Amino acid sequence: MRLRQPGAVDELLCPGCGSRFAAQERFCPACSLPLVRAEGSEPAVEVSERHRRARKVKPQLAEGRLVRVAGARNQAEAEFIQGMLLEEGVPSLLRRSAGFDVPDFLAAGPRDILVPLAAVDTAREVLLEAELIEPGAGGSPVSPVSPSRLLAGLIAALAVGALVVWLASLLVH
Repeated sequence: MRLRQPGAVDELLCPGCGSRFAAQERFCPACSLPLVRAEGSEPAVEVSERHRRARKVKPQLAEGRLVRVAGARNQAEAEFIQGMLLEEGVPSLLRRSAGFDVPDFLAAGPRDILVPLAAVDTAREVLLEAELIEPGAGGSPVSPVSPSRLLAGLIAALAVGALVVWLASLLVH
């Protein structure tokens, strides 16, 4: 972190404590607030869209493996959710959901929204607040049913069905 002299052309200012920082900094270490351009300062170079988006990401939320936190019905909805997460400093990645392919319509089809493991709780809070996921949805991954339990359930359902048919045939005669 390099502090700049007042009046420099590309300096940033903390809106909380008023400290001045170089243009490479993103957050005030004392206040943890995002830095803003100082009044009268001009950017030294034009900032690209990619750079502008990267400056919003909170570094502490960008660690760990990617985890699915939500799903969207199409590309536009997924990008909307991604924008909401970015406004809270959560980096995210979109992935076409498995088992769905529509080559003629590239924006069609469901998407998974993935975030780093460190950002899962923050992302779920944002999505719950926006009522995009249900409380308890995605809190822990759903464990698949074992094949033996599934077979036992199917056999039990078949036995109950056969019993109902047998009793109905007795009542008819």
